[in-house]
Amino acid sequence: MTAFAYSHSDRDLVDQPVGYWSSAAGTAVVHHIRTMLAEMGLTQPQWWILNQLLQAPEGRPRDEVVAVLKGYLEVGEGALVHNIDALRDRGLVSEVPGTGRITLTDEGRALRARVAERQKAVRAQIHEGITDEDYVRTLKVLQRMIHNVGGSAWHH
Repeated sequence: MTAFAYSHSDRDLVDQPVGYWSSAAGTAVVHHIRTMLAEMGLTQPQWWILNQLLQAPEGRPRDEVVAVLKGYLEVGEGALVHNIDALRDRGLVSEVPGTGRITLTDEGRALRARVAERQKAVRAQIHEGITDEDYVRTLKVLQRMIHNVGGSAWHH
């Protein structure tokens, strides 16, 4: 990785717009994660779906999975239904006949495990040079700013 240098002095940064920097950070990180997932053969919504099913060996109702995930990055119900169907068509999830439930197949579980290992490396790359304390402080500052403008944000 190349050496990192801050773009502005502390004095200049204090007047920088948080909207720009928080949006730029979100865009860069999400793009990086989506690129890694694409290299592994998944979309981000497909990754979320696999994770929702991991803890439910008996499967979860399809509509419940959609309801939980539809607000994630404003992906919407239609895209989630499409992604569930795509995972089913690839043999990564299956539908439990007569129940409306979907479950991971062995192949889906194996792919999810491989991607989870890769994700650990990606997270380490994203957090390089950032202490846990700085990370937590940053999230708390962003949460406070959201609160200050009457917004809400919650991630499970």
